[in-house]
Amino acid sequence: MSNDAKEIQELFDKVSLGAPENAVGFVLWRLVVRYQREVDRALTPLELTNLQFVTLALTAWLGRTGEAVTQSELARYSGIHPMQVSHMMKTLESKGFISRKRSKLDVRAKRVEVSRKGLNVIRRALPTVIKVQQRLFGDEGRPGGPFINTLLRLDSERPDRLEPI
Repeated sequence: MSNDAKEIQELFDKVSLGAPENAVGFVLWRLVVRYQREVDRALTPLELTNLQFVTLALTAWLGRTGEAVTQSELARYSGIHPMQVSHMMKTLESKGFISRKRSKLDVRAKRVEVSRKGLNVIRRALPTVIKVQQRLFGDEGRPGGPFINTLLRLDSERPDRLEPI
């Protein structure tokens, strides 16, 4: 074993959690990647990716009361970087799923509305994504289930309220 290999082994023996599978962040990351891959695959016939679907569905969800939705609101609500939201909006607009208009109140902001075509694709995509969720997470991931409740609790613990490392 080379000196570097010994040093690496010592590092992991002394500092790590024993194996990557013991690290919540690693397992969560792998699970998220798997979920996204499965949703991407399931949405291929609709010519949507998981990120496009999430962005489109959230646009509809936030606009369900008839209030104008802005790209910055979508970014804040979803946790998606504003530039990535902008990119998704351009893609969704090019597919005819949304329209974007400059806000009359704030010329920097763009109001986003789901088109009839966008609503139709959401109508087809939602059951597909729900089936993927049910297949991967079972009863634990259903609304009110222990897995989703734990995730919601953890998500509600904002980092600015946590102790610094």
